[in-house]
Amino acid sequence: MADEPATEPDEGRVGFIGLGVMGGPMALNLVRAGTPLVVWNRTGAATDPLRAAGAAVARTPAEVFRRAGTVLLMLADDTAIDAVLARGTPEFAALVADRTVVHMGTTSPGYSRALAADVREAGGRYVEAPVSGSREPARAGRLVGMLAGDDDAVAEVRPLLAPLCHQTFVCGAVPDALLMKLSVNLFLITQVTGLAEAFHFADRHGLDQRRLADILAAGPMASTVSRGKAASLLARDFTVQAAILDVLKNNRLIAEQARASGVASPLLDACHALYGETARLGHGAADMAAVVYALEARTDQEVAS
Repeated sequence: MADEPATEPDEGRVGFIGLGVMGGPMALNLVRAGTPLVVWNRTGAATDPLRAAGAAVARTPAEVFRRAGTVLLMLADDTAIDAVLARGTPEFAALVADRTVVHMGTTSPGYSRALAADVREAGGRYVEAPVSGSREPARAGRLVGMLAGDDDAVAEVRPLLAPLCHQTFVCGAVPDALLMKLSVNLFLITQVTGLAEAFHFADRHGLDQRRLADILAAGPMASTVSRGKAASLLARDFTVQAAILDVLKNNRLIAEQARASGVASPLLDACHALYGETARLGHGAADMAAVVYALEARTDQEVAS
């Protein structure tokens, strides 16, 4: 996807590539905070709100790197990152030399470690900066950022994340930020699955689910996540915040890391099966609280048998 080698960037300009469910609102928050931003997205329509807000829109990823000294990547997976960076081709070094590449998505820690080595070899700097949160926290600028990399690069990037994150945490060397993100996601996945199972249990026993939600909200286990997902379960409104298919991807990454390091993950493995069943039922694009469909299907199968 590269079309020309990078040259001296515009003074102070930041690049942002990947304007999906999370990336779009994140980039908008940067523009609204006054960050001089140049953006690119594979589907051009996603750039329209950014253009209207004052961001420059590049024709190619290479133009982003030509114009910006620091480039934030919020891309779906390692394949998308490699394509945008033209990794494995001569253009890669021309893009990243003298630039700071900030990987904000979720990939395997091993992939990030290898990418960091390639960026450094090409004369660039590399920072991991995955974030915890879904679409609404992204819109509100209330994500939680985790950073890893060389101290000077992290110190340069951390202030850029202020319009996106209400808190940021330095986690050490690459890939420790992604390992931390996987730890956070493991808790999120098991927490939401447990909440859905509690609602399903109450429903099948004829209990008032609204009363359950009120009791949970009043107790010590209450959180923004539990309140939000409880509302989704009550309304059966699974408008996506974090999609079932995205949860499956994260679940797989955590499981692979656990296997590689010899760490037991029995709760995660049970959740993986349930989210896979939910996707096969046709709810892959729904919010993760829709895992309740898999629980209901299992109960119905038990009753039928």
